[in-house]
Amino acid sequence: MTRLSVEMLAADPVEPITSAGHAQLGIAVLAGIAVIVLLITKFRLHAFLALTIGSLALGAFAGAPLDKAIISFSAGLGSTVAGVGVLIALGAILGKLLADSGGADQIVDTILAKAGGRSMPWAMVLIASVIGLPLFFEVGIVLLIPVVLMVAKRGNYSLMRIGIPALAGLSVMHGLIPPHPGPLVAIDAVKANLGVTLALGILVAIPTVIIAGPVFSKYAARWVDVPAPEKMIPQRASEDLEKRPGFGVTIATVMLPVVLMLAKALVDIVIDDPENMVQRVFDVIGSPLIALLAAVLVAIFTLGRAAGFTKDRISSTVEKSLGPIAGILLIVGAGGGFKQTLIDSGVGQMILDISKDWSIPALLLAWLIAVAIRLATGSATVATISAAGLVAPLAADMSTTHASLLVLAIGAGSLFFSHVNDAGFWLVKEYFGLSVGQTIKTWSVMETIISVVAGGLVLLLSLVI
Repeated sequence: MTRLSVEMLAADPVEPITSAGHAQLGIAVLAGIAVIVLLITKFRLHAFLALTIGSLALGAFAGAPLDKAIISFSAGLGSTVAGVGVLIALGAILGKLLADSGGADQIVDTILAKAGGRSMPWAMVLIASVIGLPLFFEVGIVLLIPVVLMVAKRGNYSLMRIGIPALAGLSVMHGLIPPHPGPLVAIDAVKANLGVTLALGILVAIPTVIIAGPVFSKYAARWVDVPAPEKMIPQRASEDLEKRPGFGVTIATVMLPVVLMLAKALVDIVIDDPENMVQRVFDVIGSPLIALLAAVLVAIFTLGRAAGFTKDRISSTVEKSLGPIAGILLIVGAGGGFKQTLIDSGVGQMILDISKDWSIPALLLAWLIAVAIRLATGSATVATISAAGLVAPLAADMSTTHASLLVLAIGAGSLFFSHVNDAGFWLVKEYFGLSVGQTIKTWSVMETIISVVAGGLVLLLSLVI
């Protein structure tokens, strides 16, 4: 109801807010994106403000009345936050409970106890992928870096041989797998099926993370051989705890929303009858909201209570998890406003009209657009949201699987070549004690490998399904 009521405020999608021609619209798009890029990179303005100003600039350059541009932006922001805001909040709560209860440390310690020697890079990929499911990328880095540094130091491993697989696992989860913000917004924009996207995303993610993680780390370790910086090894969460949850129950809790959403997708494929009671039940329990809410409620007992948390401590943990995501919610919301301004200005229809005369596949076009915006802004989330808004009309005539592949193509493109305008670049550089050149040879190349391999796999899948 909320989403419908918000979208009613938007301009009629059949009646664009401007009657500008393709040339003027094309210039407006470039100008709007240029404003966003300039504000983020040159003036270091927060992405939320840059996207807001860029959206209004886009409408103005397209010749739209300012009041209509404001309505479009507001409606897009509202519908996006209504669609994914609660999911982002629930994901943040689950991630905070996982970290503070020592559950993440339990996963790490258990897997590392079973691994050693040549299997260690593979263990790091596994750890990062499991922990990266409910955590935002930056939170995952902060959580895993101490583990990476300690393993490298105590086991006398190359820092890059251990670090690159962990970073690859986190990055692939962030770009391709819901419930991360980027994929969720793209799914919402192109009206893709979340369960199918999740299943195909995992299918693409597995070979991608193997190539960009353990395989590439062999070369990264040769190119950059640096010791683990002592000063960057912080205290782990579980060191202050008397007990922590078990390995099996922690894994089950983290995987619960994924299992529920995949089960819904499977039932939808097998039964395919909206009136069937079994399908209706799975449509409810497998919806992202219920799946994540169930995981959070279960985590309160399996993680929080298992770690000896009191009711007040659990309440405090939940409260602390919501503060840091305010910026993410605003950026995602403003990105949705920018997307709606693009659509209501007629830009989406323009892309649709022009692409009819091109021989370039829609999935490749989506990947290229995401790559261009990623290189310009440095933000994978901004790239995903903006590209999804531009190519959303291309999904209108697509099958369910191809609409999901369109989301994955956008996600893959959004990870291309992280460099100096990306906060993640500096995070990795400082934590690992690298120079700018060393960070480019390791982190930036790894991100490019993920983008290219995932994009290629998406195109291959489109030929067979």
